[in-house]
Amino acid sequence: MFTNIVAGVDERGGGRDAIALAAELASDNGHLTLAYIYSAVPSIWTRSSARYDAMTQGRALGVLRDAAREASLAADLRCCASSSIGRGLHELAESVHADLLVVGSSQRGAVGRVLLGDDTRAALDGAPCAVAVAPAGYAQQRGPFGEIGVAYNGSPESIRALAVARELAAERNARVSAFEAVAVPAIALASGPASVDDCLQELLDDARARVRALEGVEPHAVYGQPAEELALYSASVDLLVVGSRGYGPLGRLVHGSTAHRLARMARCPLLVLPRAAAARRVGDGKCEIGGADAALRADVAAPGLRARADDRLASARAKLRRAGLAGDP
Repeated sequence: MFTNIVAGVDERGGGRDAIALAAELASDNGHLTLAYIYSAVPSIWTRSSARYDAMTQGRALGVLRDAAREASLAADLRCCASSSIGRGLHELAESVHADLLVVGSSQRGAVGRVLLGDDTRAALDGAPCAVAVAPAGYAQQRGPFGEIGVAYNGSPESIRALAVARELAAERNARVSAFEAVAVPAIALASGPASVDDCLQELLDDARARVRALEGVEPHAVYGQPAEELALYSASVDLLVVGSRGYGPLGRLVHGSTAHRLARMARCPLLVLPRAAAARRVGDGKCEIGGADAALRADVAAPGLRARADDRLASARAKLRRAGLAGDP
């Protein structure tokens, strides 16, 4: 499915994990580029920028050659200077028209993420294509994809994720399962536990019915916070595919990002389909990762999708009103 992949590599183990996952996700005739991104701004004690670049590029090429030889892979080797790891990977992915960017999970602690930045998070933010995140140690425990899981809630993003999962599964003779986590807004809890329980049961029944309606998919639906429940679910699958709504930096800060949290918490490889990396062909079981007009394409490929979403929203509002948790919109 993925024919042009860029894998981020550095001296840490995450680079080897990324290479192993890239090899697993690549199509038979896929092209692989191993990329080492280094800072374009030399440290204050570096006297010569040209000397700094030459030394860094020489070290980077050595790292890339060793990684390719260790993995027994034929790949293009690219070392690039950029103001940040994420930006450098994005620019390279755009320049080579990559359909997938693969990175290792961050091995820094919480303080390191705040003070030094999180390269995995940076790779997800504004990515021009799909992004796959390899968990720490994946290169040592890599195995075939026997079951591919999908984070599903009936949204256009989750429908595209399901289409991608189905195509990957068809190529690998793997099973597909779908998982939906139902969460009640915090404000609803103010009206008391009894009314919340009744409303929650109805919402949970609806979620189970929605997932069960998917053809050829093993259904799962539970109550809980999506990122936490999906992280637990990821322990039972070999690859987890999620769509990302792409709120932007402010939205991620306020609302939180399931994709970002899963990049740290998932127990299997994670494949994230950002909104800008939408699927072109959703309705026919084939899916290509491409342009930003995918929301329109998804509506065309799945007639009635918008109407069904409106019906679900109206039904949810009615249930909350009956439970005394919301007024008229």
